[in-house]
Amino acid sequence: MAPPRILLCGDVAGRLNQLFKRVSSVNKAAGPFDALLCVGQFFPETADRLEEFNGYIEGRSKVPLPTYFIGDYGAGAPKILSAASKESGNQGFKMDGLRISDNLYWLKGSGKFTLHGLSVAYLSGRKSETGSQFGTYSQDDVDALRALAEEPGVIDIFLTNEWPSGVTTRSAIPPEISDSSGSDSTVSELVAEIKPRYHIAGSMGVFYDREPYVNADAAHVTRFLGLASVGNKDKQKFIHAISPTPAASMSKAELSTKPSNTTLSPYVCVGKPAQTEGSAKRPGDDSTFDSQYWRYDASQKRQKHGDGDGDRLCFKFVSSGTCPHGKKCHFRHDEEAMEQYMRGMCFDFLNKGKCERGPDCKFKHNLQDESDRSRSKAASSTRSRECWFCMSSPNVESHLITSVGEYFYCALAKGPLVPDHVLILPIEHEPNTLSLPSECEQELERFQNGLKAYFKKQGKEAVFFEWVFKRGTHANLQVVPIPSARASSVQKIFDLAAERLGIKFKTIKGRQLLRTQFDHSCSLFYVELPGGVILSHSVEENEKFPAQFGREVLAGLLNMADRADWRNCKLSREEEIKTVETFKSRFQEYDPTQYFE
Repeated sequence: MAPPRILLCGDVAGRLNQLFKRVSSVNKAAGPFDALLCVGQFFPETADRLEEFNGYIEGRSKVPLPTYFIGDYGAGAPKILSAASKESGNQGFKMDGLRISDNLYWLKGSGKFTLHGLSVAYLSGRKSETGSQFGTYSQDDVDALRALAEEPGVIDIFLTNEWPSGVTTRSAIPPEISDSSGSDSTVSELVAEIKPRYHIAGSMGVFYDREPYVNADAAHVTRFLGLASVGNKDKQKFIHAISPTPAASMSKAELSTKPSNTTLSPYVCVGKPAQTEGSAKRPGDDSTFDSQYWRYDASQKRQKHGDGDGDRLCFKFVSSGTCPHGKKCHFRHDEEAMEQYMRGMCFDFLNKGKCERGPDCKFKHNLQDESDRSRSKAASSTRSRECWFCMSSPNVESHLITSVGEYFYCALAKGPLVPDHVLILPIEHEPNTLSLPSECEQELERFQNGLKAYFKKQGKEAVFFEWVFKRGTHANLQVVPIPSARASSVQKIFDLAAERLGIKFKTIKGRQLLRTQFDHSCSLFYVELPGGVILSHSVEENEKFPAQFGREVLAGLLNMADRADWRNCKLSREEEIKTVETFKSRFQEYDPTQYFE
């Protein structure tokens, strides 16, 4: 089978007539082509070009071949993309593009999909301090791509709007190219981790076909292509054709072929003296890792695991509490940095010592140094005051609370997956619900029974799950109602998701047995299915396990993968208050406690 034929295009800026006229001529001369991938700004600069643009959106003009774009900014973008997002066919987890019109697809956020056998990854939007809904990428988008770097297989094509900072290093740079502005250091970090065979970007207004460069810990090279904008006055190349054989069908020898003009990676610690041939190299010393891990000034922090040196901090450990490299990791596994992150510390702040989002950032920007705190009641009291879930804390969002018992309280979930998605939480600052005294367990059971009966009347079943992180803070048992018709599918979908993670659940009959078997030295995930069967998995120290696993699986079961992240589901305070009042009035006859006023 012949390899796929792909067209690449730079900033369209709404000039779709000119673009597709050029595409048609290229297609006649060298086609047919299978798809068109567009990087850089796709929407018009000004509203006066929207009439031409909207002709393709509304179907009056035809898009000649499947076209994908990531530059979701410009005139008309919020209105058009918001409407497209609400279309029923665009609901759910669609990494292969949201349909805008026939043959036109928006690659939203970040993700990876297969296009004619090619593995394509992308980062939609661009870096911005505003955090707008459209046209900018989020930290979640970046983290998702970092997770993709952990998956097996080679990425064939990586699409970004902005150039990576430093890409022209070690390259013969044409005089019209300047790398001093318009580039993005986050893209540099991502491409060094993802190691694609082709990296395509726009936004700089010039065409640049960089020499191939080698990657750390990978046999294949990366080719970077910067594309000019459609109709640019300098007549620089804005459309380019490639026909790569998918990496999945290539031999190791074919993948490892290096052209004669191949250079070192442009992202290898620029500014450090190059190591001479034959010079001593410390075990595990690979400077390319500098661009693969975010940094945090941890010179005064304790190193817990890993044999790393200096102030380099392992991103995987900080963000998840585990690292697949274990003690062989070359970077610091710092528990205090991880705890700061888990408390809601801004990742940019931990990484760079500053946050570029400014006042719009919703995360914390001051380090909470607990290295000298004692394990006394005073320290516990301090944690309770800082905790978002302790009822004694000034930070608790009391308007979300629906009822309060002696040991537990019930509250509406922040950013609920579905209506009536609630949490059962200990009133005191406890790390899990499994190791509390029997009288606490009895009250928890009353809460569970009340919720089961409440949902049963609505034709639904309750699914309970808890992520017990051994270095976690405040326990929360999540309760998600699902239609009774889907109750028989819950175990199957959790088992399937576990299989994809490479794990197998242990089946336990009831919480009492789970409590007796609970190993406090390990993290644990468990889910209680309709009928009372519990699936549990003990998470080892260096095992990677997604903290939002339970919610993500249920989002898939309910065909609402776009709501897997609670931050996509946040309500206004007024909506939350209204939802809580509705829930309280309906739950009243099943509630075993007094109400919180």
